Amino acid sequence: MSYDLAVFDADIAPKTRTEFMEWYRQQTAWDESHGYNNPEIPSPRLRSWFQEMIKDFPPLNGPLASDDCDDPRVTDYSLGRSIIYGAFAWSQADVAFQVTHQLAFKYRIGFFEVSANPGGIWTPTSDGKYVSMS
Repeated sequence: MSYDLAVFDADIAPKTRTEFMEWYRQQTAWDESHGYNNPEIPSPRLRSWFQEMIKDFPPLNGPLASDDCDDPRVTDYSLGRSIIYGAFAWSQADVAFQVTHQLAFKYRIGFFEVSANPGGIWTPTSDGKYVSMS
């Protein structure tokens, strides 16, 4: 079992929790016509988030994969066009949450705490703030 977080393109994702959850289910069906380890697939802001995120939490798979599979920071990412899903080791949950949230804010993308019940969903606003989706 893992501690799961997702970041998403807030310009594309729905703005209400109910609609977002349906969109999220569709996104995580993983039925886009590409592999999910290609770092060129995500939208530009998601790609920027990923490039910085992997400095602290290197990927398990794909062309940028870490050679150290025993490192608890190594993370299993799924890279979609509008969403990136990260499955982190539970031992890294607190730091993963903090870094993911901080970088999501930096790159003005949405953030979903998948492993929480109910998971928090945050999106950037046009005035530079970050709000929780109701």
